[in-house]
Amino acid sequence: MREPGREAHADQSIMILHAKVAQKSYGNEKRFFCPPPCVYISGHGWRVMQDHLKGEEEKVVLEKSPSSPQLMCSQMFACAKSLFISDQDKRKHFRLLLRLFLGSRQEVGSFQSRMIKVISKPSQKRQSMKNADLCISSCSRVALFNRLRSQTVSTRYLSVDRGAFVASARQWTAFTITLGKLEEQRTDQGDFVLSEGFICYGCVVQLVCTDSGLTLPPLVIRKVNKQYAILDVDEPVSQLHKCAFQFRDDPLTFLCLSNDAIIQYQAASSTRDSSRVVLNDGSCWTIIGVETVEFTFNQGIACVQTPVTPFPTVCVSLQVNGGGHVAMLEIHGENFSPHLKVWFGSSEAETMFKSPKSLLCVVPDVSVFTDGWRCLRRVITVPLSLLRLDGLLYRTSFSFTYTPEVQPSASLRGAGGGGGKREGGAGGGQEDDVLLEDVGSVMWSLSTACV
Repeated sequence: MREPGREAHADQSIMILHAKVAQKSYGNEKRFFCPPPCVYISGHGWRVMQDHLKGEEEKVVLEKSPSSPQLMCSQMFACAKSLFISDQDKRKHFRLLLRLFLGSRQEVGSFQSRMIKVISKPSQKRQSMKNADLCISSCSRVALFNRLRSQTVSTRYLSVDRGAFVASARQWTAFTITLGKLEEQRTDQGDFVLSEGFICYGCVVQLVCTDSGLTLPPLVIRKVNKQYAILDVDEPVSQLHKCAFQFRDDPLTFLCLSNDAIIQYQAASSTRDSSRVVLNDGSCWTIIGVETVEFTFNQGIACVQTPVTPFPTVCVSLQVNGGGHVAMLEIHGENFSPHLKVWFGSSEAETMFKSPKSLLCVVPDVSVFTDGWRCLRRVITVPLSLLRLDGLLYRTSFSFTYTPEVQPSASLRGAGGGGGKREGGAGGGQEDDVLLEDVGSVMWSLSTACV
């Protein structure tokens, strides 16, 4: 069927970027969320939707509560720089709520961020596994910002613009931070070898822009204390810690900002303590873990007039039952309803609603996706999506993989079992692989698609 076969360029995507933690305000002091929560809107489908609304101006409203500030943006980007948690708020965790409207207040839907942890101040104690949620782990996402003389107006974020690293006062970028090997652990070619675990001071790390893939050279992360980079500290890096990034191949060079540019700063060793390096203001960064949540849908030719939310989300818990000719896939997530059908690529699956957190469907036969499948010798992977009865398509980050098990034909197996040379037969010199047709002939497996 054609519905889920819609062109991907007509998708509509909403991406919310925000910090994992928020510092609580006290008294009259307002500690605004830093970096500020951001919303990015992309996809050609928005233009189609605007055309249906006769070119009316697009409006984005980002709010934490009914009393929160409202922001309007016509450039597919918005951020909320005035959000804060008062000292009267006793919550330890919360979510942000994005309400999106188009034109004359036609509601697109309400979208939630991931959970945000409230902290009183950055922890200066050595972190342990009990506070693992405050540690920075390898392959997680972080943001870096610099604040001269602790002034909010002077805040600059490490960002990527037009293929270059910049210091931006308006937009920030999420970076994947990965743990690498030390100098003596590198390969002869000097490759950056990934490692797992928590990021600790003194470790080699690499920062990769999650959007463009632009990568900084390998860096050694150092703890900062009163304008000094401390070289003999190896404790875990924690949320909102001040740190510096030393170029691995040039120990006295540090990542630094100068106005809107990112430069290499030549530091000087302390004359009093060899374990310290003197830094300037632009070399001192604050690190914080960030989250990204994305919602992608496709309305097709006709724009859906009802909100796209509650938005169904698929969790990592997917379970396949059975195999061969009959297999069932149980999908776990949130906001499921009886009005949703599971689609494997362009094929609708018989779907049964179990609960708002569980759907059960029949896995379509692999023959639906290819001709001559009985002699197929390659893996077939199709995307998983959810289709609402009114035609709204929800993309997921999951795919389903059909993996055939092949074995020699019966005649070859017989010859092999006898241990002698096979004689006679028109195909005696060929290895004819066939796809088994009994239960277990096809191994079903799931893989997560890149997003």
